[in-house]
Amino acid sequence: MNGAEEGARAEFLADALAGLSGHPKTLPGKYLWDETGSDLFDRICAHPDYYPTKREMALLPGVASEVAPLVGSGVSVVEFGSGASRKIRTLLDALDAPAAYVALDISKAYLESAIERLAAHYPGVTMTPVTADYSKPVRLPPGVASPPILGFFPGTSIGNFTPDQAGGFLGRARETLGPSHFLVGADPTRDAARLRRAYGESGGLMAALHLNLFERLNRELGADFDRDNFRHEARLAEDPFRVEAHLVAIRPASYRLGDRTITVAAGESIRTDTSHKYPPDVFRTLAAAQGWEPVRQWIDEDSGFSLHLFRA
Repeated sequence: MNGAEEGARAEFLADALAGLSGHPKTLPGKYLWDETGSDLFDRICAHPDYYPTKREMALLPGVASEVAPLVGSGVSVVEFGSGASRKIRTLLDALDAPAAYVALDISKAYLESAIERLAAHYPGVTMTPVTADYSKPVRLPPGVASPPILGFFPGTSIGNFTPDQAGGFLGRARETLGPSHFLVGADPTRDAARLRRAYGESGGLMAALHLNLFERLNRELGADFDRDNFRHEARLAEDPFRVEAHLVAIRPASYRLGDRTITVAAGESIRTDTSHKYPPDVFRTLAAAQGWEPVRQWIDEDSGFSLHLFRA
């Protein structure tokens, strides 16, 4: 294990111990995204229950064609949380002679594999995978992106941040991208039935995604959690409106993590992720406070899912 890997492991352990020692218990959602988690989410995105991807992909071709003349030719695209790098194809196809694609993601193996597959289809585009946690400041390697720059943050990932955290991310993204445009997705959905299907069901894939956190804790940190002692549950909460993912203990139990014992009571939950739902006007205000000037927005008539183009 090299120094970077050892540092990442130490950070994972510290974050897990802090979250599981708290009241209520939590685990940071960013640790959902190892290679297995990224693959599971890719399958979730294709499931009929998970509406955001379907609605965004219905919007994206028209949006991309309108964005292209606004950002100009020879643009460098920087995507935050690129995952399988599938949505980027629609954008790259619409842009005029894109020069470069920089993909930022926390899962190194999944990211590099996705970029290898993508590169074969775009031989004229310089492609650079950057393993990074975009919940922290990100500095692009020298020379990998030059003006004009288009940032891209699709899907509902902005919802994983509280309003204060979302503002912080938007401010950091402005520092990362410099003078640029930024295309960002946001979801305002408040339909309880639709949200429970998307975040609580999705053919059992959502449960598998969150339970995979225990597999990571056991494999990477030497813990001994029994994933069969937990069930996945999606909960709706207010002020601000959000969907929370919880892993709820079925029986009381104690588990080893690092040099500590983590005890759970029957019915006690561990919050593993949050998806805040941002109405378009609220989201534009958040972005404007961080120096992003609204240029245009597109809203899906069925779900209200929105894409926003900003300029800094």
